[in-house]
Amino acid sequence: MRKLVYYVAVSLDGRIAGPGGEFDFYPAGDEQQAAAYSAWCNARYPEFVPTAMREALGLADTPNRRFDTVLMGLGSYRPALDAGITSPYAHLRQYVVSSTLAPDTDPAVTVVRADPQALVRDVKEEGGEGPGRDIWLCGGGRLAGALLPEIDELIIKSYPVVAGAGISVFDGEFDPTVFDVTDRTSFDNGVTVTHFARR
Repeated sequence: MRKLVYYVAVSLDGRIAGPGGEFDFYPAGDEQQAAAYSAWCNARYPEFVPTAMREALGLADTPNRRFDTVLMGLGSYRPALDAGITSPYAHLRQYVVSSTLAPDTDPAVTVVRADPQALVRDVKEEGGEGPGRDIWLCGGGRLAGALLPEIDELIIKSYPVVAGAGISVFDGEFDPTVFDVTDRTSFDNGVTVTHFARR
């Protein structure tokens, strides 16, 4: 069965973005540190690189390694939309959960108006074996909170910065859910990437 995996950058105080949706405050380190970190992330998860950036990063023809579907809230989709990009992850099947987004925004993007849990359960049950079949939960915090019962794994990129305010990594009901650490990698720029699996 497919898995729902929440892959997201998080500040020390649990924010994935600032109050206005800002995400440019994460420290990248010096040029060498930033390059090493980006190279590791892009090699391991090329499908997380937006389609418009893949050619410049040498990933244009790189196949998806694990994921074939991305699920976003409107806040996660909005930066691309504001830049005139209506299909930010054209190499993936794209869903946007929103009650206000026009359903015909882009033919490659399916707008889901309600019940994201039902959508995830349906996609999880689809057939298909091998790599390139899991679902990437791109964000945001409210959607992650609503989907917590369906999240199978977390990949948390923890940055050494305190945001002070902003969008929480999970914004939902009180529902303590235990995950086990399955892998952890630290980088010279201070970022730690930790993989968790639902217990």
